[in-house]
This record gives sequence, structure tokens and C-alpha cells, in this order.
Amino acid sequence: MKSVIITGAYGFLGRNTALKFKEYGYKVFGCGHGCWDGREYEQWGIDEWIQGDISLDLLQKFNVHPDVIIHCAGSGTVGLSLSNPTSDFHKTVSGTLDVLEFIRINSPKTKFVYPSSAAVYGEHIDSEISTHDSLNPASPYGVHKKIAEEICTSYRNHFGITTAIIRFFSIYGPGLKKQLLWDACNKLTKKTDTTEFWGTGHETRDWIYITDATELIYLNATSAQVFSIMNGGTGKKISIKETLLILSKELNTELTTIGFNNVVRIGDPRFYHASMNEAIQFNWSAKVSLEDGLQKYADWFRTLQND
Repeated sequence: MKSVIITGAYGFLGRNTALKFKEYGYKVFGCGHGCWDGREYEQWGIDEWIQGDISLDLLQKFNVHPDVIIHCAGSGTVGLSLSNPTSDFHKTVSGTLDVLEFIRINSPKTKFVYPSSAAVYGEHIDSEISTHDSLNPASPYGVHKKIAEEICTSYRNHFGITTAIIRFFSIYGPGLKKQLLWDACNKLTKKTDTTEFWGTGHETRDWIYITDATELIYLNATSAQVFSIMNGGTGKKISIKETLLILSKELNTELTTIGFNNVVRIGDPRFYHASMNEAIQFNWSAKVSLEDGLQKYADWFRTLQND
């Protein structure tokens, strides 16, 4: 049986990735921060769980030479990188280095998949962003992701570790309790006459539903390529305002006026639109439309309100 270690498996992307690999018949090892019992993590396809900081010592406790490691652990917000850049650095950069060291020392045939972030690009004009574009991060979060990518490249070049990097844009789906959609659901369901959001509303995002994201991770994990970098989006952009209007309709809050404060938060690039050329070469395309995905997210949010 093939095996996979997923770091950060308690998190939104990590647990969904674990479930995806279990569906494909893998034995799944998970580690990271998060307090859950066997029944809970088994529901997400995890066979064995170890809680703790991602480190060489922790990974060695599994006593396994996995076919692949998916490194989902690390900082998850721009805000943390601004308020506590040292913590953000250690979570993102040091953790990545430890996983790569584990592979180099213990399991050199293991493939390494790193879900990175479009934050490495920073500010960009309102056009498709290619993996060949320059990297100019607009926040410590993006800088640390860029450093982690450079370490991945170094370990590929110097130690021959098979590596895939996916620069994800805006991942969403049921279970995500942070970022714009979570904030919007909480604001819009308060039934106030006007709800205000950051920015102008004209900013664009490229949303990718969680099951499409995990399928892209799986395809990278099983690819024969020894090194690859690709974007993780859909190739379709939509403005923040349009996104919120669709979500408002799904929540039945269309009568609430959506406003914007015209204040751009530090570290929030205005335009995100992924070029998906590399993923297309994998014969991959997103299966869940934004409308269907937002409906699923709104339905999930309503179940929380009814609990």
C-alpha cells in the first residue's frame, strides 16, 4: 500500500487532502497542531496522527518511508505575518526545511509537494499571472513563502529531491472559518441595512474549490515530473463585489446593501488571476463552478447557525 505524510493535517487544506489520498487507497499519516481523537481524524482518512511542531524528530516517529509528503503546515494568514513575523517565519520556513531534511536523510525517494501561495507574486497588473512572472511579495507572509520555495528548489538541485510546488490562489469550501467568505457570511447574516468590507470591491480573486485543489495536489504527487511549479486557481477572475453579491443571494440576504470603505489593507494585492497553463498540461480543470461552490459554502454556514 502506498503511503503519504501530510503535515498540518488538522487544518482546512490538510484534512481535505488527507481525505483525498484515502479515497485513492493510500495509508495516511498526519501531523501538526490540533487536538482530536481517533474517531475524528479517521473520518478525514487519517490512519495515524502525531501532534506537535513539524520537525525532523516528529517525522521520524512515524517510522515510515512514504511515497509522498504533502507539506500543508505553516502560517495561514497575512495578518499573523505582520503582527508576529518571527512566528510566521518559523512556521513557514523552518518547518519546510525540517521536512526536506527528513526526506534527504531518511527517505530520499519520497516526493515532496509544497502547497505555496499566490502571495509570492505580490502586486500585479489586472492580467493573468504566470509562473514565469517576477516574484515581489507584498507581505512577510509572501516573503516567507518565497523563501520556502527557494529552499525547495535548492534541495531539488543539490540533493535530487523530487519536488512539486503549487501556488494556490483563493481556496475555499465548507469548513473554512477564516478569510473573506467566512467574514462575509458572519456580516451578511446579521440582517443590518448596510454591510461594509475592505477595499473598493473592484479587486479580483481567482477562487478554487477545495476538492479541485486537493485533486490538483494528488495529480502533482503522482506525476513523473522531477520538478514542477504551477498555479492553483481556475483561470477565471471575479471581483470581490461580484463574489459577495453571489454569496448574499445564496444566503438570502440580497436586501442588505454591500459597501466598501476604500481602504486597502497592507499585504492584500488588488488583482489575482491565475494562468493555468501548467495544470492544463496535466489535463486538469476545475470541476466546481464558483456559483455551485458558494452555494455549498452558504449551505454549510447555515448548518452552523442551526446547531
